[in-house]
Amino acid sequence: MGNGVLGRLASTLRGVAVESAWLAAHAALYPWGAMAERLHPDGPYVHYRTDALSPTARGLLVSAMDAAGTPILLLHGIGDNRSVFAVLGAALRRRGFGVVHAVNYSVLTAVTGDVRTAASMFGEQVEQVCELTGSDRVHVVGHSLGGLIARYYVQRRGGDERVDTLVTLGTPHRGTVAAYLLPTGLARQLRPGSPLLAELDEPAPDCRTRFISVWTPSDQIVLPQSNARLTHPDLDIEEHCLRDVGHWALPVDSRASRLVANSLVRVHDRPSERATSQYTPLRTLPVTHGHSASSELSS
Repeated sequence: MGNGVLGRLASTLRGVAVESAWLAAHAALYPWGAMAERLHPDGPYVHYRTDALSPTARGLLVSAMDAAGTPILLLHGIGDNRSVFAVLGAALRRRGFGVVHAVNYSVLTAVTGDVRTAASMFGEQVEQVCELTGSDRVHVVGHSLGGLIARYYVQRRGGDERVDTLVTLGTPHRGTVAAYLLPTGLARQLRPGSPLLAELDEPAPDCRTRFISVWTPSDQIVLPQSNARLTHPDLDIEEHCLRDVGHWALPVDSRASRLVANSLVRVHDRPSERATSQYTPLRTLPVTHGHSASSELSS
């Protein structure tokens, strides 16, 4: 038992160290991320792209050939910018995904914005990406508030027509009590039981988007941490719990990067197969809603 406690303590300390190191690096990258990213399908990672390869050649690299040609949009959290995806974006490009585009929304969203407006604006950006790339569908990865904005777009703005898979990292799906610390309209939307969250709980029987929810019991922003778990009777949900990583470090965690990349190439798997095809669950979480499948990752 002593070794187990020491091991858990060591893992926790490693998580704190990674979180601290990333916050320092993120502070240095933040000014760069404030500039909007131009969509360059033939950017610096062109030699990793597979969407221009023949189906046979592409099939040697990815298990789902359509996945490499589907654009991936990355949507940051409150008060942040695209720099938070510096590591994840590069990892996805190295895996051969053809178009990976990080989206910025105004930092004033935290003060004057709201989720509904941000979701509509995000929808416009999705349409622009589809027009520029010629793709009918996209994948979205949202960190924190970004996941909630994307989810609102999918469920309440018809975005399920465009979004094939939505991955949320540390998103307050059921709100966070930390939102009571701020008096803004956006903060009120993020409080547990808010009218906006009630909207997202409404029936969505025809939603075509697949959801992958990644949360951590070490989250310092989503409180209680279990509020980052996505449950809905009508949604196709796959859930993963990552231990020993904090809220801010989720987008740079190597396990999260592998999970996102592997999930996006398994676009045609059935929900019950997806959670176990790449990861062996250490503990199965009880599933009581919808078509949810879950696993816990600790290393």
